[in-house]
Amino acid sequence: MSTKIIYFVRHGQTILNAKGIRQGAEGSLTDKGREQALITAKKFPKHKGKPQVMLVSPFQRTLETADIISKELDISHIKVVDLLKERRNPSEIIGHSRDEIAVRRIVDRIDNGFHDDDLRYSDEENFTDLRDRAKKLLRYLSHRHEQRIIAVTHSIFLKMIACYVLLGKKLTASEYNKLSYLNPIENAGLTIMTCTTRFLRRPVWKLLVWNDIPQPNYTEEEQ
Repeated sequence: MSTKIIYFVRHGQTILNAKGIRQGAEGSLTDKGREQALITAKKFPKHKGKPQVMLVSPFQRTLETADIISKELDISHIKVVDLLKERRNPSEIIGHSRDEIAVRRIVDRIDNGFHDDDLRYSDEENFTDLRDRAKKLLRYLSHRHEQRIIAVTHSIFLKMIACYVLLGKKLTASEYNKLSYLNPIENAGLTIMTCTTRFLRRPVWKLLVWNDIPQPNYTEEEQ
């Protein structure tokens, strides 16, 4: 029997996050986002028990977050993994404010409604696409040889990973939307899972920590 621990980290705040703009692959971190990433990095052990590898989404914001964490922890083994990227938004909303009426209508339809699993508005990844990718990622992680892994990813996809760990094949779009709405994950939030493998048995995943958020250091005067 072997158990590995996976530390999932959402990227730090981005310029577009702060402006309420729906993002694609582009978008760099704000000063606050870089601070968040550094605070989260300091939660990890630097010597005994230090993570052995960092896996990262290919998006700009996750790459910047991973760079900050890897330098703080002195991790040289970094691998870009496409499976960790964020859900692809409909082209119609990328670069637009979440407050625009047209954007809100589209988002309400794909995120908040109780709809069929295969609903597709246009060219986005729908629920089924994202669930299947989460399943592939978990299989990929279970087969890696490292015992301590950091995976830098995104909010929506991380919620899908957690939902699949909790519900497996029983997960539906309606269940995902409900759990996603009730369980936010903040910028640079840390989520911890374990994966236990036994000979000739399926890996057993457990969710241990959800959305442990970075807290800035304040002086007494600032408090």
